[in-house]
Amino acid sequence: MSMSTTAGVAGVPSGFLDLRRIVAHTGYNRWLVPPAALAIHLCIGMAYGFSVFWLPLSQAIGVGAPVACPAGSGLVNALFTTSCDWKVADLGWMYTLFFVFLGSAAAIWGGWLERSGPRKAGFVAAICWCGSSITSRFASPVHQAGDRTHACK
Repeated sequence: MSMSTTAGVAGVPSGFLDLRRIVAHTGYNRWLVPPAALAIHLCIGMAYGFSVFWLPLSQAIGVGAPVACPAGSGLVNALFTTSCDWKVADLGWMYTLFFVFLGSAAAIWGGWLERSGPRKAGFVAAICWCGSSITSRFASPVHQAGDRTHACK
């Protein structure tokens, strides 16, 4: 990252994500702020869109109809199995965990946000969000690894 001098603070180097750069300079196009805010709010709203995927994820193995797990299999076994489908109730835990981690992250990292500024926080959040999206991309194929019969249908 290249270093530049912040307007108004002569000789003080600052990076693109530095807190001192959040003060708008003369001629700054303030219309750049709403799209950034909208993008952040859409990312947060993805948790609410998770309900759209409950039904397809509950039929990832059986495709047409869910394949039930054996009686007595616990939540951990059901989530990591490759021979039966997830139940919607099991998938609800993922929804719950999202909000637990969202609230915990706000409590833990809120002070850092105030000290470092919104640019660094937004950048770190984007890295975490993209990383979690890439990681979750592997959940369904791993779950389906035990049953390849419907892969070519």
